Amino acid sequence: MRIRFNFLTALMVFVILFPAPSAALPFDQTTALRASQAVVGETIPDYTLLDRNGRPVRLSSYRGKPLLVSFIYTGCFQICPATTRALLQAVKAAQDGLGSDHFNVISIGFNQPADSPQALKSFAAQNGIHYPNWEFLSPPASMVASLTHDFGFSFAATPAGFDHIRQVTVVDAQGRIYRQIYGESFAGDMLGEPLRQLITDAPMPNKVSLSAILERVRILCTVYDPVTGEYRVKNGLALEVAGGLTFLIAIAWFFLLEWRAQRKSRRFPGV
Repeated sequence: MRIRFNFLTALMVFVILFPAPSAALPFDQTTALRASQAVVGETIPDYTLLDRNGRPVRLSSYRGKPLLVSFIYTGCFQICPATTRALLQAVKAAQDGLGSDHFNVISIGFNQPADSPQALKSFAAQNGIHYPNWEFLSPPASMVASLTHDFGFSFAATPAGFDHIRQVTVVDAQGRIYRQIYGESFAGDMLGEPLRQLITDAPMPNKVSLSAILERVRILCTVYDPVTGEYRVKNGLALEVAGGLTFLIAIAWFFLLEWRAQRKSRRFPGV
């Protein structure tokens, strides 16, 4: 009975400390890129979202000027903040060259209901974004699927958060998707050039082949390291598995010691 009690106790502890991870949806990079490029040239429907103060904002209210759109989730403590700060630097550079009143920026929280107006307000403040032409918007949960589809933004839940394509969508003054910009940083004039083309009424660019941009897209399976300024493979799940195996080995060792102790006590009663 003593071994059975210890086994059940150890099993209960294991289940509590190492619950089974939730199943992750399949997320294919090529499929995500294909969906992203497929919407270039399409007009965004007139969705109504909430700003950081809970006030309704219609996307059509941004027509008349070029618009930059990014998707984030506020529960991300590394990659989304790092990418947003990189976007901030690119926006500053574009404003220096084009002026602050020639385009707008919005960041949309796709993890609903967690990405509430208050959560987005805190996220903006934590990342030092206080620009009048940059708003953070919260859609209702029922809208997320159609909204992200229309922007060509793909994401999938994982045990650690979300995998998603990292993109900034450039929308023209008529509400049409003009270009998709990919990656975790925006070197050179990656954003400034398409904005300049829109301001000067340049024609819609040709769609870029998937093979030409595939290597430039990072998916959320990496973690930003502020010490090196680089991204490394996320190993949190691997560490959890290693911890679980270590625990199982410890249980097996414990059983072996118990078995040897009980065997010895039967052979040498009173010892």
